[in-house]
Amino acid sequence: MELTVYLAGEIHSSWRDEVKEKVRSLKLPISFVGPMENHDRSDSIGEEILGKQPNAVLRDETASSFNNLRTSVLMQKSDIVIALFGEKYKQWNTAMDASTALSLGKPLILIRPEQLHHPLKELSSKANVTVETVNQAIKALSYIFDTE
Repeated sequence: MELTVYLAGEIHSSWRDEVKEKVRSLKLPISFVGPMENHDRSDSIGEEILGKQPNAVLRDETASSFNNLRTSVLMQKSDIVIALFGEKYKQWNTAMDASTALSLGKPLILIRPEQLHHPLKELSSKANVTVETVNQAIKALSYIFDTE
């Protein structure tokens, strides 16, 4: 059995690389998908496809439509969603992706530091599992494959 995991969360740090490396080291049969990690391309994809937009609002709206298409397709094809809430960046996209996963009935592993417990308490109570670290999320994934 191979699983596909959607990695939702901020695209500014290397947390996805950490997850992928640790899963590879454990030889777990998992492949990963997620949002466009090239921030500039994510912001400009609307103009890349539709051409120059007349203002910043339309530039953002066109990019959002293509990014939402990508998220929708890849998340629907995933078996599990891991949503990481960090402390450094605004986490609106992470909240949206975690909520989307729940509405699609996708199992959700929520990673959030203890200090974000209160603002994420409702989302956390709906997630299948809430952990505080990437390592704990990897252990949760690994447990799926344990036979004894």
